[in-house]
Amino acid sequence: MSKLRIAEIFGPTIQGEGALIGEPTVFVRSGGCDYRCTWCDSMHAVDPVHRHEWAAMTTDAVWGEVSRLSGGGPLIVTLSGGNPAIQDFGPLIRRGKRVGYRFACETQGSLAKLWFSELDTLVLSPKPPSSEETVDWVAFDACLEAAKGCGKVVMKIVIFDDLDYGWARVVAETYPDLPLFLQPGNPDVDPDVAVDPQQVADRLEWLVGKVIEDRWYTARVLPQLHVLLWGNKRGV
Repeated sequence: MSKLRIAEIFGPTIQGEGALIGEPTVFVRSGGCDYRCTWCDSMHAVDPVHRHEWAAMTTDAVWGEVSRLSGGGPLIVTLSGGNPAIQDFGPLIRRGKRVGYRFACETQGSLAKLWFSELDTLVLSPKPPSSEETVDWVAFDACLEAAKGCGKVVMKIVIFDDLDYGWARVVAETYPDLPLFLQPGNPDVDPDVAVDPQQVADRLEWLVGKVIEDRWYTARVLPQLHVLLWGNKRGV
């Protein structure tokens, strides 16, 4: 049986952002990513220098930990990373859904997987210019195609500056049928540095002001709730 590279499994906690914000979830964070965003807040699950920290786990082992953490009570399991699309989470999804669990996945949309269609929620999060990554829109469209049959597909874009904001407007016009969630980016991702709640609030107010001024009524603006609650701590 092939094994999954897992950076961490934690929870139950609440989803801190996007379409499922506030919902109880167990996170399965995969190890490995095909991007290197400048402001990544999960480098421990991205940079191969941390590979020795990632566990090689069978689907049974991952499911056992999810079940233990959740106490057997069905809830949402969130697949994140890194980029979870690098790996095959199809067997885990099928295992959990047989006993009433729901599954969400967040990915940048760079790799399409057949198991996207088995998800309850797929969050596609293309990275804006501030990431210094370039979106492959052909691959993004392939992800949308692979997700046919998925319960819900949404788009989430992180905004750091005016350039990101303008880019997001263009992307939203290109994909008008995708529900869109915007959130201000967190520039202070060091887990050893305390997050200033006022700075977080100021960035949120800035983004809200932009959206309202432009009468961009189809976008939902949300905070990173987990940052407000726990800063950059891991495993919460």
